[in-house]
This record gives sequence, C-alpha cells and structure tokens, in this order.
Amino acid sequence: MGIEVLAVSDGHATIRMTLRQEMLNGFGMAHGGMIFAFADSAFALACNPVNPTPEEINSITVAAGVDINFLKPAYRGQVITAVADRRSSSGRSGLYDIQIFAADADAQHGAKPDSIPSSGNPGELIAEFRGRSRTIPKK
Repeated sequence: MGIEVLAVSDGHATIRMTLRQEMLNGFGMAHGGMIFAFADSAFALACNPVNPTPEEINSITVAAGVDINFLKPAYRGQVITAVADRRSSSGRSGLYDIQIFAADADAQHGAKPDSIPSSGNPGELIAEFRGRSRTIPKK
C-alpha cells in the first residue's frame, strides 16, 4: 500500500500514504475498503508494543470489532494520514479511535518525512474508525 510509519508508541500510531489510481473506486474517489485497510493498519500498530516485554512476547493484539464512518471523499494524489490513539485498556480488551485526514500533495511540500504533514495539520478529516481490540496468545 505504500504506507509510511511516522510515529509509533504505546497506544499511539501515525501513518500516511499517497492515494494512487488503483486505490480509487469507479467514481474516482478513494475506495472505502482502502481507507478501512489504511485505518486498520494504524490500529494494529497502536495495539501492539514496539518492544514487547517478556510477558507480552507470546501474545498479539487483534481486532475484536471495528466501526468506520466515512465523512468526506479523498482523491488521487492526496496524502492521507491516520492518527490512532488508545482510549481505554482493561485486561485483554482495548478501545482505539483512529482519525483519517486527507490533504493535497502540494500542502505536503516541505514536510519532513518523520513529521505530521503541514506543520501539524494533516488535512481535512475524512473518516473516523473505532476499534475494539483483544489480546490473544500467539500460535
């Protein structure tokens, strides 16, 4: 998908990618499944530790359920950014909110590769994704 990881820490992840022609639906807008997969990638990064402890090494955190709301369309050439944040964690369950933003590529000009685009402004909010996680044993 060409996803660039900008930041990952405990309960948080920020990623971005540029929308390409093959990511569009028949109406020339970003395919909802592409936006969903992109948000789900940020969710997975936020749910799992970057450096697992010995207690965490034999488990993974996966989606137990998700919900997405598409608010505005995004188009070819736009840069989309997903910001994932843990809202709650209790036992083996967690709750995460992921916001997806879109900005024109020229708005990204000059942005450092390891920063959120446009001096902290990732663009217009185009979708909201809420994920419920569950930690399970690795197989």
